[in-house]
Amino acid sequence: MNARHDAEGHEAAGNEATGNEARIAEVRAALDRVTDPELDESVVDLGFITAITLTAPDEVDVAFRLPTYWCAANFSYLMASDMREAVLGLPWVRRAVILLDDHMYVAEINDGIAQGRDFTEVFPAEDGQDLSAIRRNFALKSFERRQEMLLRHLLAAGQPSETIAAISLAALEALKLDAVGTTLRDRYIERRHWPRDVMTVGEGASPFAFVTRDGERLMPETLGIYLRHIRRIGLNAEFNGALCRGLLASRYPGTTAAATPDFIGAG
Repeated sequence: MNARHDAEGHEAAGNEATGNEARIAEVRAALDRVTDPELDESVVDLGFITAITLTAPDEVDVAFRLPTYWCAANFSYLMASDMREAVLGLPWVRRAVILLDDHMYVAEINDGIAQGRDFTEVFPAEDGQDLSAIRRNFALKSFERRQEMLLRHLLAAGQPSETIAAISLAALEALKLDAVGTTLRDRYIERRHWPRDVMTVGEGASPFAFVTRDGERLMPETLGIYLRHIRRIGLNAEFNGALCRGLLASRYPGTTAAATPDFIGAG
């Protein structure tokens, strides 16, 4: 009798563990869509997430850290807010706690995010820096960076400037590309479809796949000049990305980008 009960207990525990692992994987996938606003790279890939804990079947704690103790408060707050929103977007999550560690504003940020307050409520001195304005600013930079990378890939693959300038969004989505091109296209289209209240190039703003941040169509004769103009955004992001990885590795020896966090099944 006891042996049978023990076996049933082990089976139930095994099923629970499997369920926890699946849910943690869902949380990780949701967090993977959250990006550092300045670098436009996943917070998971950058190695910022240190732990995911299921404190109850429908409650999740996420711990994260940043490359320096003095990382900008607005960047930090935006990432924490986006993490909370991403986790709460999962249908089974009722409560999400986002905990920043080892930061000069750790108390203000953690308390503000827990209460669902806007950035300027927590940091009133930063007038004009509400989250929507910060998101829009970095969404535009992300749009141009992703666009530049895809445009250069298409040109290198032999696509004429005239074809690129005239291609529709639907035709771009259907275009056969190699693996690298497919990834670049998917990331660009994701940003191209950003809500119209945030970006003027939102879905439906223009039938053309490639437009400026103001929604104006790119012209083939000036494509090279345009690419040089937006290249500075990519260069700045690449430099900052290398700097952040170096600072994170220096601050936390042994840390590497995309390192597996301490995923904990239940607290």
